[in-house]
Amino acid sequence: MSQPDHDCLFCAIAAGDRPGHIVLADGVAVAFLDVRPLFKGHVLVASPGHVETLADLPADQVGPFFGRVQAMAVAVERAMDAAGTFVAVNNKVSQSVPHLHVHVVPRNRKDGLRGFFWPRTSYTDEAEAADYAARIRDAL
Repeated sequence: MSQPDHDCLFCAIAAGDRPGHIVLADGVAVAFLDVRPLFKGHVLVASPGHVETLADLPADQVGPFFGRVQAMAVAVERAMDAAGTFVAVNNKVSQSVPHLHVHVVPRNRKDGLRGFFWPRTSYTDEAEAADYAARIRDAL
């Protein structure tokens, strides 16, 4: 388990040094309401110790952490009487707080959010798609 970073907002919330509407806290994750929610009930599930990105989370903690994310997705859907949830994690780019956190957002049909929050693109052809797939496989 990583130690808290005393300059990190999410570490301070997890430690109880800063206010936050905590909905879950254990040795695996801390979850609290987002102060600028997309919809009411938008929860952030964060690592309790300071970990900046998903790549930094030790491999043996990934499963338990995402078990908490899964439980939170179910709980948010039930509690908000939502049709579903949007679950997302930013790594570095668009990560407003450099501390691993997963957004769990209640969703309903025609709620105003349209798909993803960025423009889509396409591959030129099947050969280009195959090349990208091969590059990713090689990086594994």
